[in-house]
Amino acid sequence: MARIALKVDVDTLRGTREGVPALLSMLSAVQADATFLFSLGPDHTGWALRRVFRPGFLKKVSRTSVVSNYGLRTLMNGVLLPGPDIGRKAAAEMRSAAAAGHECGIHTWDHVYWQDNVRSRDAAWTRRQMQQSFDRFIDIFGAPPPTHGAAGWQMNDEAFRQIDDWGMTYASDGRGTAPYIPTVDGKPCKHVQMPTTLPTLDELIGVDDLTEENVHHAVLKLSEGDDDHIFTLHTEIEGGKLAPVFKRLLAGWRAQGHELVSMGTYYQHIDRSHLPQLPVTWGEIPGRSGELIVQP
Repeated sequence: MARIALKVDVDTLRGTREGVPALLSMLSAVQADATFLFSLGPDHTGWALRRVFRPGFLKKVSRTSVVSNYGLRTLMNGVLLPGPDIGRKAAAEMRSAAAAGHECGIHTWDHVYWQDNVRSRDAAWTRRQMQQSFDRFIDIFGAPPPTHGAAGWQMNDEAFRQIDDWGMTYASDGRGTAPYIPTVDGKPCKHVQMPTTLPTLDELIGVDDLTEENVHHAVLKLSEGDDDHIFTLHTEIEGGKLAPVFKRLLAGWRAQGHELVSMGTYYQHIDRSHLPQLPVTWGEIPGRSGELIVQP
């Protein structure tokens, strides 16, 4: 029996307030566990509109309904509206995920700011951003976060070092095929990277005749067999417009006999002594614009 670790990225205030409760209900219905990774500071989603000039961005947006997934008001945050503080306005919804028995961790402080800047920023900027999220997490949950999953799968060397300094034993900050130990400047990190192994729904819809009605078949075909996987979903998408698709995925994984687990449970079954040590690498993923952290 294989394991599917469900990694839930929570990017926006709307996704926290509306998507988290919706996903908690869906997960409870099939007795599935997950890891919720929270954006803990300001919601500046509107800043993402500046990516319109990036290669591949318009093509991706044309395949997925950004307005219906995120909402017009969310897309104005940071542009026509001030960016609301997610951790202050939606702490109750965050705590509800922990109260339901799910693992909770850090996604980021300011999602768009991190995603668009971290690759080129220095150690001081990186540490400051990450420490803000760490401190806010403790304010909300009363304990340190056990794990981290980077916004947009974007990191830099100092961010990997910070994960070690926090004492985290595992994180999921990139894309790949199997767990590994990342190396920075030729030195192995202390934590294990558990990359997202399956494509996300928004990367698949609109490609090769895949639609909201049949995309779950493509994901389920990739998860056939005995290999463990990590699947990343978003409260704004699977907790919103694509909720029916995610329900079909959950039912399909159960029919395949898979365990639906948190990242923490997934990590417990990893034998660190046999993991490869691989350098931090950047690359492209089909269906997503720009480069991100990938397993070499």
